[in-house]
Amino acid sequence: MRTYDFTPLYRATVGFDRMADLLDRVLDSEPAQTGGYPPYNIEKTAEDGYRISVAVAGFSEGELSVEVRQNALVISAAKVKDGAQRTYLHRGIATRSFEKTFQLADHVHVTGAQAEDGMLHIDLVREVPEALKPRQIEIARTGKPNGTPALEAQSVEA
Repeated sequence: MRTYDFTPLYRATVGFDRMADLLDRVLDSEPAQTGGYPPYNIEKTAEDGYRISVAVAGFSEGELSVEVRQNALVISAAKVKDGAQRTYLHRGIATRSFEKTFQLADHVHVTGAQAEDGMLHIDLVREVPEALKPRQIEIARTGKPNGTPALEAQSVEA
């Protein structure tokens, strides 16, 4: 097992501690999660649009839960016991409970979720506020080489 030391990152940056903590959390929790269950896809649908698709065969919409908690998208499912006795000759469809967590970047919001054909689709969009978008700063012209603004000449009428 590899361990990563993020101490140089903490020493050389200011304000990126959340990113380093996120990396620590992802590296520490990866083996602890339920491996690849359930399988999922993450796709980019537009410049600022994303879709997470999770295979949820065997679960009804009422057994699924999608929540956003502090920049984390949490998808969970719990199978409701129906009391029926079944004898399986082969059981290849896993319907065990799960909880899958995806860390969301700042300004990423869930716009909707729908379940169809054994898939749960969650649409996300990144909406950067106007105040944080890049903007062009106009450079003022100066008339003198020392940087002081030039006075405009005024016409004097006699």
